[in-house]
Amino acid sequence: MRRALALGLCLALGACGNKQNLHPPADAALPPKPATAPSAPTAAELLKQPSSERPARSDELLTKSQPRPDDPFNQPPK
Repeated sequence: MRRALALGLCLALGACGNKQNLHPPADAALPPKPATAPSAPTAAELLKQPSSERPARSDELLTKSQPRPDDPFNQPPK
């Protein structure tokens, strides 16, 4: 009984997540202008992810196998 109640509580808490776009609160001010920036960024600019945070995928498949060259540092343990 307790397990079922705990499972039900976990499912209810997991289902109450809210998925909406992020918006700054209406009564809050945006962060101050960075020292080296020419102007203060807008809310949309602050929410935009730079490309370094979303690197492109490399889906290049190995088309032919190649033997590995000998490694002079690959020595058996002593």
